[in-house]
Amino acid sequence: MEFIVHDTLTAMAGLLEKPQEDRPEALREMLAPMRAAIPVPGDIVDIHHQGGGFRVDADDPRYLPAVRRMIEADVIGQVRRELERAGEALGEAKQADSLQVMFVLGNPDNEHLMKISGGYYGMGGSPGWLYLLAWPSEEVIGRIAHCAVHEFHHNVRFTNVEWNPVTVTVGEHVVAEGLAEAFVRELSGPEAMGPWSSMVTGQEFDRAYELIMADFDLEGMRNTPAYVLGDSAMRRFGQEPRGIPDMAGYAVGLRLVDRALAATGLTAAEATLLPAAELMRRAGIR
Repeated sequence: MEFIVHDTLTAMAGLLEKPQEDRPEALREMLAPMRAAIPVPGDIVDIHHQGGGFRVDADDPRYLPAVRRMIEADVIGQVRRELERAGEALGEAKQADSLQVMFVLGNPDNEHLMKISGGYYGMGGSPGWLYLLAWPSEEVIGRIAHCAVHEFHHNVRFTNVEWNPVTVTVGEHVVAEGLAEAFVRELSGPEAMGPWSSMVTGQEFDRAYELIMADFDLEGMRNTPAYVLGDSAMRRFGQEPRGIPDMAGYAVGLRLVDRALAATGLTAAEATLLPAAELMRRAGIR
């Protein structure tokens, strides 16, 4: 697979040096290559702001130093190298010919990004595209490339395992998140993992586990994100909360995957090719 990692850091540095009134159009130009892959109507600048991206309608002295710091750390190169390693590790799986990657600076004042998402996130659901967004704190800057691997794993998994938005189940979505984190750990060690799978513990985890397992076979993407992202995200999206703690689907997914890998002897890379129901059946979990 060819990885085309757009040099958005240089583009954002140039954007932030422009007069404020010129920045929205510069952002539209930067994001234009992937606009068709974003299934949300409206101005891409508004979508960017709503998703926790840096503001182009206000000056913030933190932005440009953050971008320059990532340029010095070669974050774009890190992303490319980690994706190439991941592609080799998943060499037994069918992969697309190419994948384009777009990284965008986050807004450090966005509460959901910083407190719920841990400062960074990615999206790998659009064919041919992988989108990353982060505020590069000390804890995050070295993990941006590993987040790319997490999202790439989704891309490869659902090139090999069916993901139908109408019939996909809560279980498939939850297991996919756990398996992506298990793959990151397998490739680069536990320190590379995101914070999401360790955010929910104790009684909150037990409650989430019970609710998720009760609705494991519930179908449809209109339902599944509530069990992965939790109640705060659902309120933010104007959808019905299901009583799930924030980000609990990652913790439950990783628990299920770890049990399955231990029971079957499979690696995370090998398990990538199995639907969640089959993986759980082989492990004797369901």
